[in-house]
Amino acid sequence: EIKLLESGGGSVQTGGSLRLSCAASRRTYIMAWFRQAQGKEREGVAAMTTVSSSSTYYADSVKGRFTISQDRADNTLYLQMNSLKPEDTAIYYCAAGLGYRGRWNSPDMYSYWGQGTQVTVSS
Repeated sequence: EIKLLESGGGSVQTGGSLRLSCAASRRTYIMAWFRQAQGKEREGVAAMTTVSSSSTYYADSVKGRFTISQDRADNTLYLQMNSLKPEDTAIYYCAAGLGYRGRWNSPDMYSYWGQGTQVTVSS
């Protein structure tokens, strides 16, 4: 069992920034951030493999604004979110998987999920 603990959500105005953190109880192969807005499906935001030669993946809607990073020493994943827009409002979930099977932004690839943290961007 792997536990994921998220923190860092909150409310900001358009153009503001937030940093999300996700602490994992142990190392996994890939970690990701998903979000789910009210009435919409869960969508992949960004992902990162946790091996030494890590690869990163981003949704087109956040490229250039969000940055995913990790601290491998303590198994913590981060999401720096800049230039936030109202359409970024959602519950953000941390996810972890033990392998890479399929697409990085498919929820089915991840076996472990955090409880979610609310991000609200007001205009």
